[in-house]
Amino acid sequence: MPVTSAIPPHELPRCGVVDLGSNSVRLVVYEGRSRNPMPIFNEKAVLRLGRGLDATGRLNEEGVEQALTVMHRYCAVARAMGADPFEVLATAAVRDAVNGRAFIEILQQRMPEVPIHILSGAEEAAFSADGMLCGIPTADGILADIGGGSLELVRLDHGTRGPGHTLRLGVIRLAERSDGDTLRARVLAETDLRTVPWLGDAPGSDLYLVGGAFRALARIHIAQTGYPLAMVHHYTVGREEARDLAGLISTAPRKVLEKLPAAPRRRIDDLPYAAVVLRRLLRLANPRRVVFSASGLREGWFMRRMPPEIRLQDPLMAAARDMAEHLGRDMALPLALLRWTAPLFPTETADWLRLREVACWMSDIGSREHPEFRAEQSFLRVLRQPGIGLDHHARAFLALTIALRYEVDIDAPFLRPARSLLDVAAAARAEVLGVALRLAYTLSAGTRDLLAGTRLRVENGQLTLLLRENSGVFAGESVIRRLGRLAQVMGLEAAASADMAEAAE
Repeated sequence: MPVTSAIPPHELPRCGVVDLGSNSVRLVVYEGRSRNPMPIFNEKAVLRLGRGLDATGRLNEEGVEQALTVMHRYCAVARAMGADPFEVLATAAVRDAVNGRAFIEILQQRMPEVPIHILSGAEEAAFSADGMLCGIPTADGILADIGGGSLELVRLDHGTRGPGHTLRLGVIRLAERSDGDTLRARVLAETDLRTVPWLGDAPGSDLYLVGGAFRALARIHIAQTGYPLAMVHHYTVGREEARDLAGLISTAPRKVLEKLPAAPRRRIDDLPYAAVVLRRLLRLANPRRVVFSASGLREGWFMRRMPPEIRLQDPLMAAARDMAEHLGRDMALPLALLRWTAPLFPTETADWLRLREVACWMSDIGSREHPEFRAEQSFLRVLRQPGIGLDHHARAFLALTIALRYEVDIDAPFLRPARSLLDVAAAARAEVLGVALRLAYTLSAGTRDLLAGTRLRVENGQLTLLLRENSGVFAGESVIRRLGRLAQVMGLEAAASADMAEAAE
């Protein structure tokens, strides 16, 4: 269970980290001690400290002056927000520039109480992998984290971080090394990537992409395809789709790139080089698909500060329990619902059992919403929640299930994004579970004690609701109607029985 769940939000511990990168500097302040990092402040300044580094060996002087001003603000913000610890992580540009340490010394003099760490390439890769695994804990394949000055690669083996490698393939540095020629950039990227001995060791697995330039590619693809959930984290495309996207972006003239939907103006110059690197990675690693991640170095920093009992939690389950504790009415009810709905799913896999348990934890999150809007508000809360452990399929399944728990019309327009992300079987499963939860809450008034006087049985084509006499539960009109609806979606006949002995089993 989240260790801070009983603490009022304004008293939750806060911590802050600055990612001082080659392209931008960003401050993130997190609140709480949770398996799902909760950012409450996020500000970025594009300074391009690494511009000109490949030619001069030095940090961009204009960027250095701006960085001192920006860092003064970030320090003041972190102090005002009570972020403790507050640390600065400097990456490729600072570690590679001849004046990088001198810049950090000046910065340290102005912020003497703030720890500043110049990360090695290996450390940067490890932080990025830990952050990505925070959101996708069973990741298997290759992680690629692109910045302005470097590309970090890490081999992942079913959630375990393996060897890492750092290359001079950040988007700013690659553009300068190639003199702005994407054809030359292709050669440089392929040559450098071929020095990674294990890059081709996981064909047919996944390629996980981290970093702002890669996320920009994902947003363009989401907009181009009309994908129903505009969320980069866990956005997944097949290898050939990713290859086509990279081919388009790497060869398109600037004017074409500027007209692409969702193309970020500040990254227009970087996009072709991110695409070049992606295209070479696809060729050499030969993944089955590409998965984009919004968590990386900063989340890795956060997770290293969490105790083992938090780090080892399932992020999806942790998010569900956190929602139940903050928005539900009875923390004892979800596991009772899990047992109560079990007869409806006798052959479910471990993955489906996990999603059913998560749905039970989330099933009361609309209890304090306006009755007219409970279904829609709860649906949107689940679909768009910040928890990083939810892939898009899980978001869609859980959001649809919870909306149906509040008895929404299955054809309601606001359900379309979820329905379009699910196949027929998954949508049908969500409907059965959602309707079952609706019946459970009708019977129990949201309490474990009343639910204990009821039980479901599926046998010989019949769904039977067993009721214990004198338990405070009876088969009134609303119960019969919702039992009939559940039987209908399951293709069964409905029956209710006041059989005290059977209900007590």
